[in-house]
Amino acid sequence: MAKKAVATFGGDRVGQKSVVKCIRMVKSDRTGSYVFDEELVPTEKVKDFFAQK
Repeated sequence: MAKKAVATFGGDRVGQKSVVKCIRMVKSDRTGSYVFDEELVPTEKVKDFFAQK
């Protein structure tokens, strides 16, 4: 049987900032349809991400 490969992210988590993926739906000026704006944002700046238009 084959072994399952497991991807791990190296390093200790003490010095790293935690980030979240934020997805916002924005209306396109060109086509008029909605597009999704995705961005990795630090947890402290999530409210700022959704406040901007």
